[in-house]
Amino acid sequence: MSKLLTVLESVKLSEEYLRKKGVQEPRANAELLLADILHCKRLDLYLMFDRPLSENEIKKYREYLSRRANFEPLQYILGKVEFYGMSFKVTKDVLIPRPETELLVGEIITSAKTINDKVKILDVGTGSGNIAIALQKNLKNAEVCGADVSAKALEVARENARLNSVGVEFKQADVFDENIFELGKFDLIVSNPPYVAKEKIDSLQEEIKNYEPIIAVTDNADGYSFFRRIADISLKILNPNGMLFFEISEGQEHEVENILNERGFKNIKTIKDFNGLARIIKGELG
Repeated sequence: MSKLLTVLESVKLSEEYLRKKGVQEPRANAELLLADILHCKRLDLYLMFDRPLSENEIKKYREYLSRRANFEPLQYILGKVEFYGMSFKVTKDVLIPRPETELLVGEIITSAKTINDKVKILDVGTGSGNIAIALQKNLKNAEVCGADVSAKALEVARENARLNSVGVEFKQADVFDENIFELGKFDLIVSNPPYVAKEKIDSLQEEIKNYEPIIAVTDNADGYSFFRRIADISLKILNPNGMLFFEISEGQEHEVENILNERGFKNIKTIKDFNGLARIIKGELG
């Protein structure tokens, strides 16, 4: 019988394999995939470098590595992602929550805490429910509703609410349909909408272009149709002095600011992320 590979040997070989395939951060990916198989934390691997892997563990590891080498996102392989201090289930039916979106959540929490009364929040295009659940978890005076056109995405969101012991109401609604107005009135509306223009789809990372739900990535137009529609909806379903929050992509701040200005929003503010890029725009209904 051939000698079984140790944890350290496996990680080194896997790192090199992923690097040759063009996967970014190959060492981190190799370690995170193996840690999932061994049911331990990534740092725990350093305490078991000499531990031999069983044949079944090696087989599963090879399957994981093959999927990652084909640019399937790490989060889909693991089936989970960390967001705002919580663990969220992710499937190919939902967009993978990004660290940048935590900044959006933090900004809303700060704004909502200035409201003494019960605050009603609508998350448009909720996906995995990460924004809605994080807000509900951190705001005692909030009543949060998450809306999405995808029934499969809502199944994932509801499961994430159960996993994180949070009571968020999730409803199926199409932002371009009149049924969106049946959701009621809100004090805050937030959305991380599909904002990639049709012409830019081919330039996206393989992970996004080939695996993430395309309806959550692009509006199949100029990248601004959801911003316009949600701003229009907000004029009707936001309470007086209500606030609207958007996550945006690099270079979109001026056009989205114009969209809000044209609809009478005031106190419009753009917030940059840790890389100095405009990431969030918020405005108040006049």
